[in-house]
Amino acid sequence: MRALRVPLVLLVAGAVVVAAIAFRPHSDSGLPQLISGPFALLLAGATNLGDSQARSVELTAELPDAQRPDRLDAWATANGLSVRWQPGARWAVISGPPARVAAAFHVVVHDFRAKAGQVFYASPQQPAVPASLRDKVTGLGRILSYSPYHSNSPSFRPLDVPDHSLPPDSLRTTYNVRPLTEAGYTGRGGTIAVFGFDGFDQADLDMFTATYGLPRLVPEVVGGVPEQRSGESTMDLQVAHAIAPDARKVLVNARTTVAGGSTYVKIAELMQSVDRQFPGAVWSLSIGWGCDRLITAADLAPIRGAISTALAHGTTVFDASGDLAGLECKRGHDWSAPPGPADVGLDAVASLPEVTSVGGTTLSTDENYRWLGEQAWSDGPLTQGSGGGVSNLFDRPPWQAAVTTTTNTVRRLTPDVSAVADNSTGAVIVQNQQLVVGGGTSQSAPIWAGIAAVMNQFLVANGGRPVGELNPMLYRLKAGAARPAFHDITLGTNAVAISQPGYDMVTGLGSPDVDNMVRDILDVQRSPR
Repeated sequence: MRALRVPLVLLVAGAVVVAAIAFRPHSDSGLPQLISGPFALLLAGATNLGDSQARSVELTAELPDAQRPDRLDAWATANGLSVRWQPGARWAVISGPPARVAAAFHVVVHDFRAKAGQVFYASPQQPAVPASLRDKVTGLGRILSYSPYHSNSPSFRPLDVPDHSLPPDSLRTTYNVRPLTEAGYTGRGGTIAVFGFDGFDQADLDMFTATYGLPRLVPEVVGGVPEQRSGESTMDLQVAHAIAPDARKVLVNARTTVAGGSTYVKIAELMQSVDRQFPGAVWSLSIGWGCDRLITAADLAPIRGAISTALAHGTTVFDASGDLAGLECKRGHDWSAPPGPADVGLDAVASLPEVTSVGGTTLSTDENYRWLGEQAWSDGPLTQGSGGGVSNLFDRPPWQAAVTTTTNTVRRLTPDVSAVADNSTGAVIVQNQQLVVGGGTSQSAPIWAGIAAVMNQFLVANGGRPVGELNPMLYRLKAGAARPAFHDITLGTNAVAISQPGYDMVTGLGSPDVDNMVRDILDVQRSPR
């Protein structure tokens, strides 16, 4: 692989980062607040059609506990609204005619037409929790039926320089998975569920496995194969298969979550369904369902609840941190405009504390593909690179309390870990019957998913248990373990931070030395609590 490059500094100055991190949409005044930042830009870029003509509009209410929200239900009924709640959930959905929602929350609800033609309802104001409900509702979501979404679309490079790419065996060598796979730990007995917006061509998967002597890859599909084929699901499935060739692979069609509003509720329902069908699976997400400054924590409460339940069943969740170098809120408005304060943000789902957020690197190895070094992946001219930064929604979880950064904040930091994302040094896959090199953090996430499947098989076979919720363990290992479990990455930058020794908001804790990591995890699992 080629030598490491000098880090590229992106276009956002430090003052921009501070301004964006300081933004807070919440107010204790009890009155609706005008929403600024990416939400305001979204509405400003659309045509206001006046009072909403939707049959029904809705918003999510976050609850302090999992008790039936009787008082909320009574309040809603008195205001001509209804409440949808499922037993055990710490969230509910309030819905009703636009005029009644507007009157109940003292906001306006209008219809808007986006530049692409889709019509959606929204309120430019953030509704406040009614005074009579403040001990029963901890927060409210946005009134918005449209969430800008995207796959973290991979960028492919033709395979014209073979030594700048990682075939499956070389990928396992680089991150020290090979000692485990040679000992028979290949993910057998585990399941990797890839959530995607696009489909795949079985002929590409067949060519990939035939070329590299791997077991045949025939994914199970949940929800039907999406018609679109951008290459994202193809790459995710092949990369996970390269690491864990004997794990069961499932493609989950997530495109249904972005049709017709209620996006975050639909995502939660899809995740609940996958958890029921494949308990204890490893999930890989390379989808952007909006940036964290476009919504509120209440909007994500359904997803957080679904993931927490899945974690309790042994699931581990990896999500690409994003490919816009910390500018995830840039999507959804004018790409031609220079980056500004409203662009700084995180992928909303990847910012959840329960999710392991995976950043990206540029890799360097010796001629035998043994790891030599990594730096943060960034491409300044294209405003691409490893996503990361400070959460606008969530407090710092206990397992991240000891992390020190250049930013003095008590908020959740991302990413947690990283792996190769530069398509100049990435994994080889087959796309459209051609060998190409993949890239993006959407490659990094399934690398980690494959690693988790291999580690789970090893742990169970040696008297341990599946890793489940991984973040607390990762930070514990970084704080001190018998073997070095991470490659510390100290070069490179994105738009909000620079790489540094220890943790940073570009590459997290670093990339894995998997053989060391899994043995450290087994030590912890065997140790007295």
